[in-house]
Amino acid sequence: MELRHLRCFLAVAEELHFARAAERLHIEQSPLSRAIKELEEDLGVVLFARTTRSTRLTHAGALFLEHVRRVLKALEQARDSVKAAANGFHGQLRVALSDGVTPSRLSALLALCRQEEPEVEIRFFEVPLSQLLKGLQDDLYDVGFAQSNEVGDGIVAVPAWSDALMVAVPARHPLLAHKRIPLDELLRYPLVLCDPQVCEGHAKHVERVLRRADMEPLIAERVASCDLMMALVSGGIALGLTGAAHIATSREPGVVARPLATRVPPLTTFLLRPEGGPSDVLARFIERVLAIDSQESARLVSDLHPDLPEEPVP
Repeated sequence: MELRHLRCFLAVAEELHFARAAERLHIEQSPLSRAIKELEEDLGVVLFARTTRSTRLTHAGALFLEHVRRVLKALEQARDSVKAAANGFHGQLRVALSDGVTPSRLSALLALCRQEEPEVEIRFFEVPLSQLLKGLQDDLYDVGFAQSNEVGDGIVAVPAWSDALMVAVPARHPLLAHKRIPLDELLRYPLVLCDPQVCEGHAKHVERVLRRADMEPLIAERVASCDLMMALVSGGIALGLTGAAHIATSREPGVVARPLATRVPPLTTFLLRPEGGPSDVLARFIERVLAIDSQESARLVSDLHPDLPEEPVP
């Protein structure tokens, strides 16, 4: 089994079409088919069920795909580590991000890392929560951030920072008559929410809040980023629900932040890492994460709406 066999297999497995896979690899279809046949003979299994009309993975092929992706990812990271060493770095941290990280906190964290340990290269990977957890278990990532502590065995979840959950409201919207928006009033209007396939922790948190009301939300859009959410809110398409920091740092005009009238838990971002003692580089990184100003959320809420009373309406 050679590396070319794995790359050929991955292309066919993702395209499920030999001609498209050959085009993607910039080779003829004949050598591609030969490589897949050689791989199947080497493994002693059939990886693809092929007819004149379709190509699909067998059960064995689907299992093999999971391993191939990890192997190729590990090789890519090994190559990147060698390049980093050649460029003068003496260490590397692989950081996976799920649900989106508060922009101001991420930039503050990176500035602190660059100031205190510039010889350590930090590489980022934006992935869904399920992929983040699997990557931590398979040593593809050193640490991750997600808005969920439902991580299963073998992973440690440490609260890193929290944001007040706020309603993003278009300018001149009727709900702006409320300094704090009642949940039943919110649910009278269309909402734009995060896609649970991309932002699983964020989506679950918002869903738990919306379930407090005896009304079904009217969901106008599911989006993969808070930037798109803010654009749709600014355009008057729907209302959004996200952390105060994301609204405060949005560049979209005409978006006003309002808290809910009911006290709700904040959006908490957790630092996730494998169990066991962290490396020295990772331990110092975690110290910097926890050193980020814990009062930023309160400051952001105050900046967004300074005339609000300190306690929410019961």
